[in-house]
Amino acid sequence: MALEILGRDPLDELVEQTLQRLSKAEPPRRIETERVDIKEEPGRRGSGGAILPGEATNEKAADYLAEEMACMANTAGGGALIVGIADDGARIGTRLDPDRVRHRIWELTSQQLTVSARVANLDGCRILILTCVEALHPIRYRGKLKWRGGANCVEVDPVIWQSRLLERIGFDWSDQPSGRTLNEVSPAACEVARHYLRESSGEESDTNLADATDADLLRRLNLVKGSHHLTNAGSLLFVETPWPGVDYVRRDMPGGDSTLRIEGIGPLLTQVHDVERAGEVANRVTYTAEGFARGRIRSIPSRTLREAIVNGVVHRDWLSPRPTTIEHVGDTLTVTSPGGFLGGVTPENIITHPATPRYRSLSEAVAALGLAEREGIGVDRMVRDMLAIGRPAPLISEIDGPYVRVVLFGGNPDTSIVALVAALTPARAGGVDSLLLIEHLTRHGWVDANSAAPVLQRSSPMEAEEAIRRLADAHLDPGDSISVITPVRGVPAHHSRAFRLSDTARERLAHRLASLRAPEGREALILDWSRARGRVSSTEAADLTGLSMVSAGKLLTTLADSGFLKWSRPKRKGRGFFYVPVNPAE
Repeated sequence: MALEILGRDPLDELVEQTLQRLSKAEPPRRIETERVDIKEEPGRRGSGGAILPGEATNEKAADYLAEEMACMANTAGGGALIVGIADDGARIGTRLDPDRVRHRIWELTSQQLTVSARVANLDGCRILILTCVEALHPIRYRGKLKWRGGANCVEVDPVIWQSRLLERIGFDWSDQPSGRTLNEVSPAACEVARHYLRESSGEESDTNLADATDADLLRRLNLVKGSHHLTNAGSLLFVETPWPGVDYVRRDMPGGDSTLRIEGIGPLLTQVHDVERAGEVANRVTYTAEGFARGRIRSIPSRTLREAIVNGVVHRDWLSPRPTTIEHVGDTLTVTSPGGFLGGVTPENIITHPATPRYRSLSEAVAALGLAEREGIGVDRMVRDMLAIGRPAPLISEIDGPYVRVVLFGGNPDTSIVALVAALTPARAGGVDSLLLIEHLTRHGWVDANSAAPVLQRSSPMEAEEAIRRLADAHLDPGDSISVITPVRGVPAHHSRAFRLSDTARERLAHRLASLRAPEGREALILDWSRARGRVSSTEAADLTGLSMVSAGKLLTTLADSGFLKWSRPKRKGRGFFYVPVNPAE
């Protein structure tokens, strides 16, 4: 049975976009993606690289294309291969017969892979386009299982491939019945669960659960199938993990000997509890006594430390035998968990992307216990909590394996940031969007809707503009009218508004703005502004840098003399005079 695609096939659209970019002379290396590759026909070059005449059949090409298409079929969504274009973009073309190629690939892949093959014309050059859908079973070629990693084919572990397939079809492994029963539940794990329930004070959990019997506790967490069999999630949390789930190492300094090692065994709940306690013991406390910043502040906020650990074990790939490793070196915590991002999540959208749990039942049980966020806002809060004490936002990335790595750069808090956040009114103005904008302003000096969108991980400048408006409406002290940010002066009325930190905010955060106040920093700030906004006037330059109008004018003249800016009109003066950036190609 064939499944009809509603609307146009997305892969066809990707192929068309690729052909359009090739027609504009873009080199293949800048166009190739995970799902679209560009190759010349193998076996078409003689000595010295001379192009040989093409034939309808080419066994060397068939062998190569079979391997490449098997790799594409093993990749999420399948993929396409455009044949006849060299790495440098030269049109080599191909005379391969599409039907023969299609049949030969089917033979070479042990009759597992059927591809679509069609001839196309690119700027008068005959090319071949091969496409395939995603395979439901792994397709090996010459004993190797490969899929696309970026723009390359790389070998993949069969267990990882199978795990990714289950995720894509929406299969929740954690909700399947295990071979464990209620009789095997660890009393210690139940006590840990009750500890977390009582600690959460009803914020994210049902506190009545803490008083339930062990069996009722697991049933109400939806971790029991039938009368007494646990789900896989229940077995993981309350009986034991099939292999060490967590490997925690503590070092006082980089390169130092480990002072504590926890290789987790037994119920996952007890493993998490043990590691969290060890992390908190090593989580240095700073005592502050400056205005709003008065109190005890951890090197890493406790909620953030827990969230990083819990995310590392809940959202990892539990079909992989590798543990979630946690390296706690000095004030830095690094959590590396097997299994890459899924469901379209990337480092560039992880704050705003809808929650896509790998194991929904496991995630919901942990959230019900008050250990993690139920609404999928854990990353938001991690970012917010780190920025609120003046530390960098968590560094979240996907590395080869695949693994997801989260790095928390703890350390002494910046009391000026702590005080500024505490002074924000209304209190909701201190949300993650506002803190990301303030952090951006201390590094770049200005912000508008276009530049804010990627910072806030918003899909459109309109959404970013609303976040800027909320911060612009906030004040720094209750009952006071001191703003946090203010519009940049000198921006023409027909241009979109841009903002900088207010003079009071600049004064309070002066040490964080030092690099922008240095001569090189001012030049970089003005050039950044002019290239993004298309112009810069002396009024704008003075307002952005804090210089006088005379000094700002001299700075602009220097940048013009250096060839970075040019005058908007030859007389170089008069009302409305400004500078424009110089195109490097000019």
